[in-house]
Amino acid sequence: MATPYKLRCNLAGHQKDVRALVSAIFPDNGLISGSRDNTSCIWVNKEGTNDFYQETIHRGHTNFVTSLCIMPPDDTYAQGLIMTGSNDKTILAYIPGSPEPVFKLIGHEGNVCALASGKFGFLLSGSWDKTARVWLNQKCVMVLEGHEMAVWAVGIISGQGIMLTGSADKTIKAWKAGKCIQTYRGHTDCVRGLGVVSEAEFLSCSNDASIRRWAVTSGDCLNVYFGHTNYVYCLSILPNGQDFITGGEDRTLRVWRDGDCVQTLYHPCESVWAVCALPNGDIATGASDGMIRIFTQVSERVGSQEVLEAFEAALASAPVASQPLGDIKTEDLPGPDSLQRPGKKDGQTTMINTGSGVDVYQWDASQGRWIKIGNVVGSSGSTQRTSGKTLHEGKEYDYVFTVDIQEGAPPLKLPFNISEEPWMAAQKFLDKHQLPQAYLEQVANFIIENTKGVTLGMGSAMAHTDPFTGGDRYVPGKDDPMDGGTGGSDPFTGSGRYVPDGQNQSSGMTNSHFPVKSFIFFDTISPSEQILGKLRDFNRNVDPEQAVPEKSLDSLIPLIEGSNSGEGIKVLDKLISWPQEYVFPALDILRISIKQEEVSRLFCSRPGFTELLVSHADSGSPAACRMLVMRTFTNLFRYEDGIKLLLEHIDSVLQTAIACRDLNTKNGQVATATLLLNFCVKLAPVDDLDAKAKCLQAAGELLGGSGKGLDPEASYRLLIGVGSLVHGDDGCKALAHSIDLPAAIAVCHSSDTGKLAECARVLSQILSS
Repeated sequence: MATPYKLRCNLAGHQKDVRALVSAIFPDNGLISGSRDNTSCIWVNKEGTNDFYQETIHRGHTNFVTSLCIMPPDDTYAQGLIMTGSNDKTILAYIPGSPEPVFKLIGHEGNVCALASGKFGFLLSGSWDKTARVWLNQKCVMVLEGHEMAVWAVGIISGQGIMLTGSADKTIKAWKAGKCIQTYRGHTDCVRGLGVVSEAEFLSCSNDASIRRWAVTSGDCLNVYFGHTNYVYCLSILPNGQDFITGGEDRTLRVWRDGDCVQTLYHPCESVWAVCALPNGDIATGASDGMIRIFTQVSERVGSQEVLEAFEAALASAPVASQPLGDIKTEDLPGPDSLQRPGKKDGQTTMINTGSGVDVYQWDASQGRWIKIGNVVGSSGSTQRTSGKTLHEGKEYDYVFTVDIQEGAPPLKLPFNISEEPWMAAQKFLDKHQLPQAYLEQVANFIIENTKGVTLGMGSAMAHTDPFTGGDRYVPGKDDPMDGGTGGSDPFTGSGRYVPDGQNQSSGMTNSHFPVKSFIFFDTISPSEQILGKLRDFNRNVDPEQAVPEKSLDSLIPLIEGSNSGEGIKVLDKLISWPQEYVFPALDILRISIKQEEVSRLFCSRPGFTELLVSHADSGSPAACRMLVMRTFTNLFRYEDGIKLLLEHIDSVLQTAIACRDLNTKNGQVATATLLLNFCVKLAPVDDLDAKAKCLQAAGELLGGSGKGLDPEASYRLLIGVGSLVHGDDGCKALAHSIDLPAAIAVCHSSDTGKLAECARVLSQILSS
């Protein structure tokens, strides 16, 4: 048996999961890591020791760093470049040793989760936007389209000019000159990693817990390697060019030689996200506990006894799921005496009944002894759950839901205890699986719906618990729960309910719906302490250069409560430029504060104000941000400065609204529809057929472009907006027919029996008259 790997050292420095690792060209035997803390780091060996230190911390990304690669040296960059891909949809380039990026590559519309470099300066990137992109000299020269789902992995076979892409659609594709020349099928779940073995072969790993070896030209699967018991996230080829290492959700790093798993190294955490073979033969892992661990076969580099004992102690206390036991009872398991007998092979595991629970041990052939690698959670008395709870990844939960988060994607497990706050559980779920923040409200509502109201964390029907602080939950611009829609205020905006301009006769049918002559505004206000609590929390998490003195946040209280504050406006002006994941409380204050004419005038005169709001409503922004941008634009109709600004930027604002048709929350859809309604109210009496045409086109796309049923209230607001434009305007009627609006309207009166159906029937008759 070859010399086994043993722990060399632990590298602590990242604040969150380490998601990517790559060996450095400069410095020699250095290591580069990327993390969910938005940074990447260069680690350098301390001369004369086993340890490494952080030489450089790279900043610049506004979201998770999820991928890394090294661009070889060239005439421009003598030490090459470090390339980092991020959930902020960008790729940044760094000179080794310099903390600031030298350039940024923009083009992807989703998380850049894979990078690979090739000869002649080519860079290949893969993204959640279902594409891979080929870059040369800082320009995108090709977009590889063909996968049906996210591209999780990429690789380059430079000698043949072939580029590889692995996808959540379970396939791998080979591309040459921008065309797909081969599709490799065999995996039964998402392909997570690729490794080029030679010009003729490559490896892939998958959520189906397998690794496969492929023939490049024929597309044949040459071998399948099993050993992992859960998702395999990553692989790396060892220096001999044939053997490899893998890491996954089963807490393990596995070493493979000649097709066999020859060593299994457990970790005291949930996931091994990244593995990297170093040129000197050592191997590194990046894990969900934020740690990087380096293992070595060289005795002189093995960690001290203290380091090894600390690692062993951490393993011993780690929780392990008991599901593999099936129906076996604790009393049927062997006792501690069985540990006196040697294991049959390195990495063999066994469960031991200690009398008070179940421990898991692994046979370490190099030391000739069993090492404890964890405790089975909930194992006392029986391995079957006796508490009425469900076991998931070694922990007990009241519920473990199977969630289809995206059509065609592998289902995910969503664990939940009724003592948790649904929004906090939803946030953890998004973080673990690196899902877009836009899903937060959808996942939280899924939990609330499927627990049938028994969630203790929700409190009473009128109470909301903040998912981050445990205090009252701050819901940006939330609807007034006391207004059931029958009072004098709009149930979605808090403003006076819109009243059409009287009764109009058309073909004998009474019209009580349109035209509408007054604007609608979103004026509900959350308590200032809730908004400020969220801002204080985010202020501690943003980049220090973007943070504001905590005391200055109090200057925002007058703005929230309806009065002016010069200092508050200065602070708010800085906060609305925060990254998308942190900006929504500031947007909510902006929405509220522009009720004051002076505040509205100041922000409308701010250079780039409209462009900034548009940027916060792009498809990758959290749903709350996008909804609040729609509400803010809507509220700008209160004063002439706002109206002038909106009409000057009508194209970009309406395009942003159309892009928000994929919002799947009622509040988001209603906000978008109300913005368009206000445009229609403003333009109806104006002789501007071009602007009216843009509004009608937007209404048509919102009514029929999503392929999904729009919320009835949102649909109704769109219809009364259209009705306000076409009422008595033959030019608008002709425009409506030219973009086939009558067909979209007909769907509304065939799928609803309330005011929406009635309004749709009236509007259809007007358009046909």
